[in-house]
Formats: sequence, C-alpha cells, structure tokens
Amino acid sequence: MDYLLVALGVVLLYLGGEALVSGASALARALGMTPLVIGLTVVAFGTSAPELAATLTASIQGSPEVAFGNVVGSNIANIGLILGIGALIFPVAARGHFLLREMPFMIGTSGLMLWLVADGSVGRVEGLCLLALLAGYLWVLLSKQSEEEAQVAWEFAQEYGNGERPRVSTSALKAAIGIVLLVLGAQALVVGAVSIARSAGIDERVIGLTLVALGTSLPELASAIVAAIKREGDILLGNVVGSNIFNVLAIFGTTSLVSPIQVEVSGAWIDLLVMMVFSILLWPMLFSRRHLDRWEGVVLLLGFFAYIGWLFA
Repeated sequence: MDYLLVALGVVLLYLGGEALVSGASALARALGMTPLVIGLTVVAFGTSAPELAATLTASIQGSPEVAFGNVVGSNIANIGLILGIGALIFPVAARGHFLLREMPFMIGTSGLMLWLVADGSVGRVEGLCLLALLAGYLWVLLSKQSEEEAQVAWEFAQEYGNGERPRVSTSALKAAIGIVLLVLGAQALVVGAVSIARSAGIDERVIGLTLVALGTSLPELASAIVAAIKREGDILLGNVVGSNIFNVLAIFGTTSLVSPIQVEVSGAWIDLLVMMVFSILLWPMLFSRRHLDRWEGVVLLLGFFAYIGWLFA
C-alpha cells in the first residue's frame, strides 16, 4: 500500500503540475500579462509546485528531514540527472548573460542554504529573508525586460502557445484543479515515503533526497528530455538553473516561514556540499566552450549515481 501511495502521489503531482502551469499561464495571458512576467512567475512557480507541495506537507506533518532532503535532492537531481541526460541527448548551449548572472546567483543561493542550516534550524525570519531575496531577484530580471522580451516570448510560444486570449473562468478552473491534484499528490507521496522509510529502517533524510526528490522532479525531467530532443538549450538550461534558485528561495523560504525546519547538521553537511560541488562544477563546464558536451553529461550522471549509491551504502 505504501508503494502504491508513492506511485499515486507521483502521478498526481505530475498531472497537477501540468494542469497548474497550463491553467495559470492561460489565466495570466487572459489578464494581459507579458510572456516574460508569466515565465518568471507563473511558469517558474508551476514547474516547482510539486516540490513546494511535498516539502510543505512533510514539514507540517512533522518530517523536517524529508522536507530538507526534497529541496537538496531536487537541486542535485536537476544538475546531475536531468541536465546530464539532456546533454547526453544533445549538447546544451549557454548564453553569455546567463553565465554571468544566473549561474553565479544559483551558486550563491546554494551557499546561502548551507550557511542557513549551519545551526540546525531555519526559522521564520530566515524564510522571510529568502522570499525577500527572491523578490529582489525577480525585480532585477524584470528590469531587463526590454533586452530579453523577444527571446522569452518566442520560447513561451513554443511551449505554451500564443493563440487567442483564453477565457478567465476556464483558465482559473484548470489552475484550481491543478492545485487540488498537487495537494492530494503531495499527501500520498509523503505519507507513503515516510512509512516506507520507517518500516525499512531508512533515514527519512535519505528518502527525501532520493524517492521524494526524484518523484517531484519528474516534470523537470520530462520537459528536459523534450527540450533536448528539440535542441532548445535555453529552455533546458533555464528550467534547471531557475528551478534550483526557486527551490532554495521560494520553496525552502515558504516552508520555513510556515513551519520552521529542524535539520540534523551532522548528516546534512555532506548533502549540502554535494549540491555545492554540482553547482560549482557546472559553471566551468559551460563557461569553457559556452556549451555542455555529451561527455560532460556523462560525468554529471556518473557523479549523481555515485552519490545515490553512497546514500544507500
């Protein structure tokens, strides 16, 4: 039954995330929002909604190790597994402004998370600061609207269409259905995963880093494979790096604001250092030739599976 709950939770999270992104994006277009604003807010939130739902649920239900592991594990999987598979399918190109702005900021947010959990607790004040930093980051991105509007509009049209303005009521209903599916999916996934961990004697942190993190990262994995096949490197790289930034600032920030998170520092340090290593390693890989080669994708995948193997060793 626990494994069925996990499988059901993953399916509901995937369907809920897809419905929320589609409905919320259509709602934003119906209200006259620009593609750039939609991409930076609605789509960014929607694709990370499974992680947010599962992390909040785990924290509120008294499983902070699962909540912590989900955020860190998702960030590790985004680079090691998802970007590794994407590069293996087709080399991923990177733009100059992306390397000089988004990459350092992602590394900085990873370092900030490592610093925040050093005392074993992340409270409401820290959560509020993370959300304020996210607001500042979005403001900087929006200030570059004139430079990036054309590219973002094209990418948005490729993924979500750019036809007639949809109806507000239909779009809102679809987004609401997505939220309901996310809540139900998060409940099923967390309850099943925690039960499996306790019955098998596995640390809840490990379950969060693996089973829950991989389950909530399925939307990113699916979109990454599609983007790689279509050779849309900007979408693939932007989704991965943007998701890592959003996971720390929005998800970890929101969760600690709602329910302060207690972290077992002795076990968490290694996971956080692995997240930092993946983040830092990706930068020179992209910076050297402005793209991620297939062999570098293999390196990322090997590093990811070595880490997973170490967790269960």
